[in-house]
Amino acid sequence: MGQLEGKTAVITGATTGIGLAAARRFAVEGAHVFITGRRQDVLDSAVAELGSNVTGVRADVSDLADLDRLFAAVAERGRPVDVLFANAGGGEFARLEQITEQHFDTTFGSNVRGMLFTVQKALPLLADGASVILTGSTAATKGEEAFGVYAASKAAVRSFARTWANELRDRGIRVNTLVPGPIETPGITGLAANEEKAQQLKAHLASTVPLGRMGRPEESAAAALFLASDQSTFTTGSELYVDGGLNQT
Repeated sequence: MGQLEGKTAVITGATTGIGLAAARRFAVEGAHVFITGRRQDVLDSAVAELGSNVTGVRADVSDLADLDRLFAAVAERGRPVDVLFANAGGGEFARLEQITEQHFDTTFGSNVRGMLFTVQKALPLLADGASVILTGSTAATKGEEAFGVYAASKAAVRSFARTWANELRDRGIRVNTLVPGPIETPGITGLAANEEKAQQLKAHLASTVPLGRMGRPEESAAAALFLASDQSTFTTGSELYVDGGLNQT
């Protein structure tokens, strides 16, 4: 039996990168996984790849009506949610003098507002003893240039985890933050203007990691599985770093 046999998981932002890798791993471990993405064609491709244990729901987490549709679809299956992986989010480079209202609103809309209401709207469906996983970032504490809004949004995520771990303790619901470092994902590539600059960015990021390379989505998914499973039943309010030592040395 898999570590998530018979359980129901919801993963937002799961059509690429860490979310897709986690959905794949959770399904292999026996869970029925609901995944979301903003683009229907990419969502359909992910569902086709992942197989029959996966249900796709198109949703933008910054749109509360989309979140209502997501959890209505989850409720229709008639099973409580055992694992909620609030993973959707993103960011772009912008120095202080370049930040616009749109840049701020888009980043905080998905990374903070969207995450908050994803968890809030899931509450009636969460099983007692469920695991809630929030995706943070090493950027929250690094102070990297031109990443201030993204970093601030991820610092808010860390704060949410601490607070919600206390607020949900009476139901035995654990809330933890998964903190990836530089991971080889389309999101990293999308930060650069072209392929050449993307390769330069990746080389720079790898050079900052003590292990000397970027991480793989599957490595973050393995850490997410630990937080989702009964292997972490005495872990809540914590940060689990998957960063190759970036923030540890």
